[in-house]
Amino acid sequence: MSEAQSIPGWRHIYSGKVRDLYASEDPEDTRILVVASDRVSAFDFVLSPGIPQKGELLTTLSRWWFDRLDVPNHLVEGEIPDAVAARSMLAMALEMLPVECVVRGYLTGSGWAEYTEHGTVCGIPLPAGLQNGDRLPEPLFTPAYKAPMGEHDENITFERAVELVGADRADELRDVSLDLYRRAAAIAEQKGLILADTKFEFGVDADGVLRLADEALTSDSSRYWDAEAWKSGSTPAERMASFDKQIVRDWLTANWDKQGEPPALPDEIVERTAERYRELIERLAG
Repeated sequence: MSEAQSIPGWRHIYSGKVRDLYASEDPEDTRILVVASDRVSAFDFVLSPGIPQKGELLTTLSRWWFDRLDVPNHLVEGEIPDAVAARSMLAMALEMLPVECVVRGYLTGSGWAEYTEHGTVCGIPLPAGLQNGDRLPEPLFTPAYKAPMGEHDENITFERAVELVGADRADELRDVSLDLYRRAAAIAEQKGLILADTKFEFGVDADGVLRLADEALTSDSSRYWDAEAWKSGSTPAERMASFDKQIVRDWLTANWDKQGEPPALPDEIVERTAERYRELIERLAG
């Protein structure tokens, strides 16, 4: 992973697969600077090269959604350093919860793989006869355990989520996540887009208030499809061409056996992925 950028007045404290976190050098300032990089990850590896402007695009989309979702979030006011202004957010320090809140409105990805074998998604029984890409009878809350850096996130049952965060908090995570998904899906539908699934991360502030954190409904955390293509496409690839890094995943699957370090991404794959990120912003935000 590339070294975090040096930012005057801020001290680097953590790097995830995509974001770098900084604390203020002013001991009385408890805010966190969240800087999105152009790094791209797949199959738990950070790949090379990055996707041009990805950090800026992710930040723009998160801000756009935070403005439209009437739910407490981690954003706070303040001046952001010019050097990273386009791809950064100022956030309050939160106690992050170890449950990744996944909501699935459509049958695809790992959910489809499990359904074909067991007739379930994350252990939840579904009607027989569903096809890859079909809309689910109701959106499903399918939590995951947020693994430490370098380890695999793990799908968990709701009962396990209760063990991790307590019954009341687990109920709140489920209810808020499903509500956010339904509202966001309705907004996306007005733009000719399907929000197939998404994941949210939450933290708790000093007063015990649950707050939406990290990112909101971006190309990295969500699967968006073109609604018209989903209706008229004759193959799964046509119906579910997503506005995200699926191009990267598909290329890696075809060109790498998942042993050792992944190969460098070709220029064409990088540019096609960047174009999908840009197109989603244009479709949603104009």
